[in-house]
Amino acid sequence: TFNWNEVDEYPTFATCDSSTTKEQRKQCFEKTLTTHITKQLIAEKIVVTEDIDGYILIAGERRLRASKLVKLKTIRAILLNSDEQKMRQFALIENIQRDELNAVELADAYSELIKMYDITQEELANKIHKSRTHITNTIRLLQLTSKTQKALVEKKITAGHAKVLIGLDEKQQQLMVNSIIGQKLSVREIESIIKNMKDKKTPSVVKNNFVEYDFTNIKERFDFLGIRAKSSKNKLTIEFDDESQISNFLSYISK
Repeated sequence: TFNWNEVDEYPTFATCDSSTTKEQRKQCFEKTLTTHITKQLIAEKIVVTEDIDGYILIAGERRLRASKLVKLKTIRAILLNSDEQKMRQFALIENIQRDELNAVELADAYSELIKMYDITQEELANKIHKSRTHITNTIRLLQLTSKTQKALVEKKITAGHAKVLIGLDEKQQQLMVNSIIGQKLSVREIESIIKNMKDKKTPSVVKNNFVEYDFTNIKERFDFLGIRAKSSKNKLTIEFDDESQISNFLSYISK
């Protein structure tokens, strides 16, 4: 059990003796470095809330571990009198500030905080000292399919790969993920493949814009071939005299 009263003193640690062996000095240095980092951690207060059986840790798991490492009997703490939602907010912010979250977990945490606080991405960025672009790009990962997110969490694809796949449908995403894993494709290579996929759809756009073409020019071409053609706003009617004329027309347009 821990006494949650504030403490102002920390244990003192021996310095390395220059007369010891190289290996002993190395071990001493590593211990001193660990101690320094530990002391920096426990210099900050943890956040707890009171419970029937004692206290519940809201924020400061690493600080608590550090205090156990150096066998402190007391630790600095802030006693929080708060409702469940605010406790959840503290816990989320604490998790975000740790390095152990993967990209998808981070995206979930950002999204939940935005809903919880009813704030914009810009406001969240200011709260947690991150750029708005970082917040936006991270949250966009939630648009990926569950399979793609799983591949990202399992580090089969990188966050760079994942961002490029946003906007593709489920089948396209799975195809790209399989290609990345199987062929070890880089982000740039995937970008090139996706660009080519989108370029192949261009003819359909041209086809849709056909109605805007100058029908007068088309009619003149048919007149040149001896074919009667009538045009209206969105309609072109072609009349042939016989099968031979149809054959000549098809031969002409296939050149």
